[in-house]
Amino acid sequence: MNQRQRRYVQWALILVLSAPLLATSTPPLTHQQYVEDFDFFWQTIRDNYGYFAQKQTDWTRVRTSYRAQADTLSSRRAFVRLLENALAELYDNHAGLGTNRLDSRRLVPTGTDVWATFVKGQAVVQQVRAGYGAERAGLRPGAVIDTVNGMPVAAAMRPFLPQSLRAPEPAARDFALGQLLAGDHRTPREWRGQAGGRSFVMQPDVPTPLLETSRYAARLDVRRLDAAGHIGYLKINNSLGDNRLIAQFDSALTSLQNTQSLVLDLRETPSGGNSTVARAIMGRFIGREAPYQRHELPNEEARTGVPRRWLELVAPRGPRYTKPVAILVGRWTGSMGEGLAIGFDALGRATVVGTEMARLRGAIYSYKLPHSGIGFSFPVERLYHVNGQPREAYRPQVYVDLGPGSKNNSTSADPVLQVALAVLKKQ
Repeated sequence: MNQRQRRYVQWALILVLSAPLLATSTPPLTHQQYVEDFDFFWQTIRDNYGYFAQKQTDWTRVRTSYRAQADTLSSRRAFVRLLENALAELYDNHAGLGTNRLDSRRLVPTGTDVWATFVKGQAVVQQVRAGYGAERAGLRPGAVIDTVNGMPVAAAMRPFLPQSLRAPEPAARDFALGQLLAGDHRTPREWRGQAGGRSFVMQPDVPTPLLETSRYAARLDVRRLDAAGHIGYLKINNSLGDNRLIAQFDSALTSLQNTQSLVLDLRETPSGGNSTVARAIMGRFIGREAPYQRHELPNEEARTGVPRRWLELVAPRGPRYTKPVAILVGRWTGSMGEGLAIGFDALGRATVVGTEMARLRGAIYSYKLPHSGIGFSFPVERLYHVNGQPREAYRPQVYVDLGPGSKNNSTSADPVLQVALAVLKKQ
């Protein structure tokens, strides 16, 4: 067989092997299917989103603005962008799609390393995520970011501002700022600004974009904080959605049963998790069944006029740890991490120490579009502390000021931990 014959046989084999794949490949959607998917998306949110009462979003106007665009689409990629833009009208970091593009924004807080808000018209850094690019580049609370990738902040964040608000909303501006600073999955970020009276230029994704490449060495860090071994320390590394954490947590807590106090660090749980893992953890610290969180389903009340509210209980489980406990929280304590914090507080079983958390609203439900199969999630249930306080409004019992000008930023490498140790020492 000569070379030409061999090439012919190779191409024939490729065609034969790929024929089933070609035959079963999904044909592109029609304009009508894109419109039907958008209608499903819009109606599902209209009927089930739990927080319209707290928003300035005109959801009817969203339909008017975006539905016409859906009728012009010819690619899934373009449809993903349209859905992203429509979802951003809720300015809710707990709402998202199950897919993305390389130029999609990273998720907040999971995919960001800086938390900033507007103060007198300037983007002022409030917290910096430990171990990631912003911290390694030298960014600290109090810094003012003036430009992002060469554009003034006000102009650079404009694409992320909701366009369908009934009235101006500061929370929507902070949402857009968070989207801007998180960046996308492919473009290195460059920030210019001032800190301590000096100008700076920072590139938090150089030489490596840690938000894309970092991986946790373990689900759980376990150690003793003092030479005598009297203070235990457990840090959960963004694994509250992994049921395998339960057995690992049980083993670690058992190994620390002889300590005199315990620190449970929830400051690296931005992606939330599930209540099975959370209840398993809390169950190791209580002696009797008790409520830890209150739920409310506003869509049922809207349909029937009858409120639906309930308390979720946690039951004792396994050998109980009875010594004092401090819970550490911060801006990267998200969703189920926030549920754990308010749960321990409601159970009276720990002192919560730190700052505001991620303030992710509610419990999310997930749905799938009928034609494209794209998944999307958003908050349906409202969640509360058992005392009736909205979960997103909770502040720790022991608040640690990490903001601009705070003495805590200069006195310790980890001021939240130091304050927690002082609390445990008094107890």
